[in-house]
Amino acid sequence: MKKTILLFVVATVIGGTLKAQDELHFGLKIGTNLSNVYDTKGEEFDADSKFGFVAGAFFSIPIGSFLGVQPEVLFSQKGFQATGKILGSDYKFTRTLNYIDVPLLVALKPIPMVTILAGPQYSYLIKEKVEFSGSTSSSNENDIENDNIRKNTLCFLGGLDLNFETIVIGARAGWDLYNNNGDGTSTTPRYKNVWYQATIGFRF
Repeated sequence: MKKTILLFVVATVIGGTLKAQDELHFGLKIGTNLSNVYDTKGEEFDADSKFGFVAGAFFSIPIGSFLGVQPEVLFSQKGFQATGKILGSDYKFTRTLNYIDVPLLVALKPIPMVTILAGPQYSYLIKEKVEFSGSTSSSNENDIENDNIRKNTLCFLGGLDLNFETIVIGARAGWDLYNNNGDGTSTTPRYKNVWYQATIGFRF
């Protein structure tokens, strides 16, 4: 009798776990990026990281008990900042890049609480803001029409989500696969974006 009860309890737990993993979820998330850039040909290009805002929606689509896909649509701020001296005067330079990011991630769920994610991301640059402060301060914001900056790019990212009932805490790392300066004629320094992302989401 005790063995029968124990087997029933184990079967109930396993069944509940598989059911939870097989559910389709829609969610909203919000968080921050810690972004920077790196030079793609190893030349000296020093920059400091900056924080940016990220928010959007995601779908968790199961294709098995432990496997699925997770498409997302995000507004994501990236960029960098730098400090230095010009003619003995200190300056600070900040570039903020606003993107629409569309990741398409493969989701592996070894246990219901943990989702491992990796895959490609399409990013579209919608706006750039440049701020310069020093002996002469200025700010410029435009829609990237007057410079040959790549507006469409592909990226790769990976990370994991921790699932707590309706709350999802996510951590990601991502980087661009293409240079920012299009065919190379842009006056903007050549670089690729790299970023770390932390979010909290609510799934339904």
